[in-house]
Amino acid sequence: MLRIAICDDEINARDALRFQLEKILIEDSEEIVYEFSSGTNAASWLANHPGEIDLLFLDVEMKGLNGMETAEKIRTFDKQIMIVFVTGYSDYVFDGYLVQAFDYLMKPVMEEKLRQLIGRVRAKFALEESHTFTLKNMDGTWRFHVSDILYFYSDRRKVTLVTARGEYSFYARLDEIEKQLSPDFVRIHQRYLINPAGVAYLGSESVAINGRELPCSRRYRETALQKIARSMMGGQ
Repeated sequence: MLRIAICDDEINARDALRFQLEKILIEDSEEIVYEFSSGTNAASWLANHPGEIDLLFLDVEMKGLNGMETAEKIRTFDKQIMIVFVTGYSDYVFDGYLVQAFDYLMKPVMEEKLRQLIGRVRAKFALEESHTFTLKNMDGTWRFHVSDILYFYSDRRKVTLVTARGEYSFYARLDEIEKQLSPDFVRIHQRYLINPAGVAYLGSESVAINGRELPCSRRYRETALQKIARSMMGGQ
């Protein structure tokens, strides 16, 4: 599911872009899920909902926090979201490179230009989807880039995904997650599945990730330690 948001402080501009997008998007697999009337609201919401939006159309000329400032703020906590600037002035085009913008559209947005852009978004999204992990819980749907995940731990039927920014619990079996993410993730314990790239310290009975020491059980120790050591040495 490609999840899209629009940020523009003018309601008429948001309506116009939404109308254009609705003619192009594929039903049941692409959806406009949020609209924001200010850059401040967009950045604040995205900071608290990692992975919920894949593509953000961001107006440059907004009151308060403008589009470029909003993008800079978003990039402090989200490197993955695709940002497309929407602007009435070509002067801002080159500034987009500073915040790794995917592209830009000139106002008024032409349907053919939008179709071409969405085509490239689809290609990029399909390529990166194999490098993401999606979970659902009571708070919504969350998508994480695999490289941002530090580890998973289980407690009965509940699994918690841990990143540097927070923890997200959902119902699943750790065995199934291991199958999905193997061989990039390593089982070190019945309850722990880790990203070896996040290991800071490797001991005989534990590993340290993000300041936390996790147990490495005898059952998994030999294989796990070999894989982690190879990862810490650059995959040699």
